[in-house]
Amino acid sequence: MNIARFEPWSFVDLLHRDLDRLVGARRVGGDEQSPVADWVPAVDIIEEKDRFVLRADVPGVETEDIEVAMDNGILSVSGERHAIAPSDDSGVQRIERATGRFLRRFTLPDTANAEGISAKTSNGILEVVIPKAPEIQARRITVEAA
Repeated sequence: MNIARFEPWSFVDLLHRDLDRLVGARRVGGDEQSPVADWVPAVDIIEEKDRFVLRADVPGVETEDIEVAMDNGILSVSGERHAIAPSDDSGVQRIERATGRFLRRFTLPDTANAEGISAKTSNGILEVVIPKAPEIQARRITVEAA
C-alpha cells in the first residue's frame, strides 16, 4: 500500500509564486517592470532571553552578494543568487533552483538593539543575531513626610 501525502498549501504556494511572476513580468509602456524579488528565502526566527536569531536559507548565494541593513526599526535582508551558465557539451538540463534577487523585511520590536546586530553565513544559512536592549528596571521612590 502506498501512502500519498496531501499538502494543499504547497499547491497554493506554487500558484501564488506563478501569479507573482506573471504580474511582475508584465510590460508597462513598453518597458519591462522588474519585480522587487525573484525568490524568497525561507526564514526561521527564534527569540531567546537576551537576543533574537534569524536564520535564512540562502544556498548558492555568495557572502559578498548578501546585504543586511537596519533602518527605522526595519531589518532588510537582500541579495542575489547568480544563474549558472549552461554548458554546450552537457546534455539535457533541468534547473529548478530560483535565481535572481531576493528580499525579506522584518519589523523589529522596540527591545531590539540595532547597534549590536551581527550576521554570518555558514553552509548556505545566513544567521543574523539581534541582541535585546537591557531592560530598564522601574525605580521605586519613597515618599517622605515634610
